[in-house]
Amino acid sequence: MFSRAVRPAVRAGSIAVSRTAPPNAANFATLREIEGRLKSIKNIEKITNTMKVIASTRLTRAQKAMEESRSYGQTSNTVFEQAETKPLEDKKTLFVIASSDKGLCGGIHSGLSKATRRMLQQTPNADIVVLGEKAKAQLSRTNPNAIVLSFANVCKDVPTFADAQAIADQISLLPEDYASVKIVYNKFLNAQSYEPATVEAFSEEAITQSPNLSAYETDEETLTNLREYALANSLFWALAEGHACEISVSRFC
Repeated sequence: MFSRAVRPAVRAGSIAVSRTAPPNAANFATLREIEGRLKSIKNIEKITNTMKVIASTRLTRAQKAMEESRSYGQTSNTVFEQAETKPLEDKKTLFVIASSDKGLCGGIHSGLSKATRRMLQQTPNADIVVLGEKAKAQLSRTNPNAIVLSFANVCKDVPTFADAQAIADQISLLPEDYASVKIVYNKFLNAQSYEPATVEAFSEEAITQSPNLSAYETDEETLTNLREYALANSLFWALAEGHACEISVSRFC
């Protein structure tokens, strides 16, 4: 027999044992449920691995196009460097922002917009051409009057020279005779980093006044074609670099 002092404790313990579990209490999974969860995890792993392969293939294609565009763009720049071509000081500058329509993570579009705003502080009378809706939406809030032309549906796939040529043709139709065209784009550094950079395309008049242009055998028609070809080359370079940056960034989001 328990003492009279112990009896209340024993009675309370028996009541606690006899209580049923509340309806919201956690239950152990059955073996079948565990097998189902493991199967789901394996399926997710297969899908993830497939997505990695696809992303790696897309990045390889984008890097190949970028390397090809660099070779063409750097060749054009070498010609102007050796000719000592300089932009004219008495005319306006045109900034071409090589963005896209894709809403990817990171500051891939905002970085271009910030770099453009800094350059506009130094050349406040410059005009802007925007490639892509993302940078256009950002620059429209701060510099709406500077935007003279914009393009949508840019860089849906790997850029081609034909895409760049079509954009260059529209830019050449602008009524203003610009001293130079500075293309602002994301420069591909490695698979995890990039930075805003610029590549310049000069006007026909600036090319004509190059001090060392006489080293090249050119005529008036050739100069016109050279200016248009150099602009398309630079745009192709900028678009391909920016596309490679976007594909690279999307792999780490």
